[in-house]
Amino acid sequence: MSASAQNGSTNGANGTNGTNGVHSKKRLGWDIQASRRAHQTYNPLRTVVEFMNIKENPNKSLIPLSIGDPTVFGNLKACAEIQNAVISAAQDSTNNGYSQLVGSKAAREAIANHMNRAQHSASPISPDDVYITNGCSAAVELAIIVIANPGQNILIPCPGYTIFKTVGGAQNIEVRQYKCLADQKWQADLPHMESLIDENTAAIVVNNPSNPCGSVFSRKHIEDIIALAEKYYVPIIADEIYEHIVFPGNKFYSMGPLSKNVPVLQCGGISKRYLAPGWRIGWIIMNDRNGVLKNIRDGLAKLIGIPLCANTLIQGALPAMLKNTPQSFYDEVNEKLYKIATVAFENLSQIEGLKPVMPEGALYMMVGIDLPSFPKFKTGLEFIKALCEEESVFGLPGECFCYPNYFRIVITIPEEKMREACERISNFCTNHRVN
Repeated sequence: MSASAQNGSTNGANGTNGTNGVHSKKRLGWDIQASRRAHQTYNPLRTVVEFMNIKENPNKSLIPLSIGDPTVFGNLKACAEIQNAVISAAQDSTNNGYSQLVGSKAAREAIANHMNRAQHSASPISPDDVYITNGCSAAVELAIIVIANPGQNILIPCPGYTIFKTVGGAQNIEVRQYKCLADQKWQADLPHMESLIDENTAAIVVNNPSNPCGSVFSRKHIEDIIALAEKYYVPIIADEIYEHIVFPGNKFYSMGPLSKNVPVLQCGGISKRYLAPGWRIGWIIMNDRNGVLKNIRDGLAKLIGIPLCANTLIQGALPAMLKNTPQSFYDEVNEKLYKIATVAFENLSQIEGLKPVMPEGALYMMVGIDLPSFPKFKTGLEFIKALCEEESVFGLPGECFCYPNYFRIVITIPEEKMREACERISNFCTNHRVN
């Protein structure tokens, strides 16, 4: 018998030995608690919306300008080539099993070829640079946790999408928010970004085109961010899920091909551009011209295997999907989004007390609220709650993105619904505005 068994020593939780006070194996009842990591996981979007406890006007149909799923209204649909690629993949039984942990060879080759055609980089992407994930959200999460240790910090945009802050909090990674400037088309405030960098900064996160801002960075601005990262030897995580969703006068530049020395973990996927968020396929591309990410590659190969692999049916469809989808499909989607954005901007610009910022791409528009014009409301949260309760129009309050006195609307809604939403917003503002 071991010494621990002789003296009653165990790792039991709740019971104790009455003679010597040593823990016993027997528990006294059910006491099952969520883990510390679960408790410290915080999604600002969900938390803010649940706190508001909003109920729409039952006499008016709800117009939800809050949902970032481009398929929800039915006016934006994947083209036949995308659908046929999945049908063919479903008929091929080789797509029914597991793939390699990092993704099937054929799918990784397809992504690499697709990116090389689009980017014309001096340093072409190889299939070995591609890691396939369960959507772009998983790609961003993996990119953060493979590169940052608990106690280190990452820099994220403000306003910015909630996943960056959620992942950081769950992993005990400090999140530092650099300002994006509304009066400068939401460009990053580079002096402020630089002031946040220290020896514990693990990465700079850049979301371009942006959720929630709808901004599209110029080539020069991207190069300025890269130069700043190079100055301090800080890698970049580029969330580019809205790549090429841009409006007239703007062009998308991927960070990876523009960077000569700074390693870039480029995150993307099919959710937005291919109008298929439920298919859950994303990727991380290692842009690493100087080979400084070897240790990161090894770590990512281990982490990415936790869920075994990404959706193999859609992996099987990727080669045909990426090759056969016509440019006309992308152009038509962008034209529809631009038209709806223009309708929203022109109508909301006429409402005294609101200041919309015309998006340059992506699926969203930010709208500023001049609260002194609406003294009944102390915060943007109160404004948005009352708007929904009176007019059944719901946009996401800026507090969801750590940017108060604004709200975000989607530009994926049908044009006639957007016009109706703007009319209701105008009526609401007229009823509550004090001149």
